[in-house]
Amino acid sequence: MSAAWKASGITYAAPYPLLALSSLARELLYNRYLAIAARVVRRSLKDDKRLAAERRGEMDLRFARWDNGKQGENKNLAEANEKAFAEHVKADGGA
Repeated sequence: MSAAWKASGITYAAPYPLLALSSLARELLYNRYLAIAARVVRRSLKDDKRLAAERRGEMDLRFARWDNGKQGENKNLAEANEKAFAEHVKADGGA
């Protein structure tokens, strides 16, 4: 997999050790990590299989947090991942 990472030109550090973050933030960062890894694999495929895989890779997932048996607001997973990652980078001072 490391060769695929290098070939893609994407630089991203794995979300560990980010134990100081809340569990929700860690989960969102890990989801982001998985999305990037999947994108790298899709981009490394030959054209015919790559096109089919990219269509499957479009993310339109939603999630909701449940508290005391009640569903919270539905949120778009891709937007929540981007927001959590931006907040993490901001908190680390851009490093």
